[in-house]
Amino acid sequence: MGELKMEEMSLPVLFEQSRKIHQAASELSVVQETVKKGCDLLRQCEDMIEKLGLFSSNETKDDISTTNLKYLLVPYYLGELMEKIAQEDRIQILMASQAKLKEFVSFCEEMDLVPEDEIAASAQSGGNSFADQRARKIARFKRQKAAESKLLEIKERKERRGRSTRASALSTPVESGDEDLLDDDGEEEREAWLATISLLLCKAFDLLEMLKKEEEMLSAIKEKQSQEGDIEISQLTLDERTKKAETWHRNAATRARYTKPAPPITCATFAQDVIEGRANVSQAHEHKHQPMIFGPTSLVAKNPTSERERMAAQVFQPHYRLPTMSIEEAGLKEMEIMNKWQERNMQLMEEANSSWYKDNRKSRPGEEDDDEDDDGAQEKARAWDDWKDDNPRGAGNKKLTPCG
Repeated sequence: MGELKMEEMSLPVLFEQSRKIHQAASELSVVQETVKKGCDLLRQCEDMIEKLGLFSSNETKDDISTTNLKYLLVPYYLGELMEKIAQEDRIQILMASQAKLKEFVSFCEEMDLVPEDEIAASAQSGGNSFADQRARKIARFKRQKAAESKLLEIKERKERRGRSTRASALSTPVESGDEDLLDDDGEEEREAWLATISLLLCKAFDLLEMLKKEEEMLSAIKEKQSQEGDIEISQLTLDERTKKAETWHRNAATRARYTKPAPPITCATFAQDVIEGRANVSQAHEHKHQPMIFGPTSLVAKNPTSERERMAAQVFQPHYRLPTMSIEEAGLKEMEIMNKWQERNMQLMEEANSSWYKDNRKSRPGEEDDDEDDDGAQEKARAWDDWKDDNPRGAGNKKLTPCG
């Protein structure tokens, strides 16, 4: 079967399709054809609601059936979708969107769905102080959070009840008390739509304020341009700017193609290869991990020649000394020193264990004589100590004694 035409669709189908388009446009960036299609669907919904006479000015929210509550949101959906239409005359789009949002707010006000503080604020028409505006925004934010929490609670309650219903249907037969569940579903659906209306009312007031400010700014810009005689930027200027931007990007892409990429950090891999014996320290290793450089690149890259350049080169310098080499380079240097030290030790061990070294040590002249000289010197020192004990200092000098 082919797709139904818009005139052949029923009101629930029209509303459901337009609601899906509105949800997609709110979460993602959709194409203009989809946005315009959603606006057409919502306008068709408005015509059908008016023909069927679903709402009356004499009714309140309690008089509206649960099935028809959702159709109160059609003006809001239409106003928010119209704001997303891209058109050259933006002011006309803003005015049409504000008109639909005001229609939604006024109809909810007739149904006693708008809070009293919002009604009082709209009646004052701009005579509010900053404190009143702040208090109204805080109260609106609290209502919005409460509506979101209510919708989340209803959703979780439905999911829990659905799981328990499926479990009980598998374990027990259907009983006559299931009619109460249908009533609970109807009440929950009504609560959900009322919470949705409360939530979208808060968003509608915020959106109205934003669109009004945007309209005022665009009107002021348009008036200023008309006074200066420059109503719009010429197409030639726009083309020139576009061409300049495309040229800049094309040149940047060409430069990037021939730019040498930064070499990968391979010092750690090279050091591991050296440790495991797959490479030598003496092998060529071109990677140089340069330390971080601070200050203007045009000055720190060369020696400053004047006091001004020297002071400019010291801008944004750290308070500590910068490293002169990387950790990998320091590790490689230490490994080179250790390898030299190990080679030197191995050479000394080989010399010590060689027969030439041992023969040399045995055939050194004068070693036995040195031992004999040491014994003679020791005996001479003992004899001298004995003589000093027998002849104390000054014992033979009789002239220095007082009675001599």
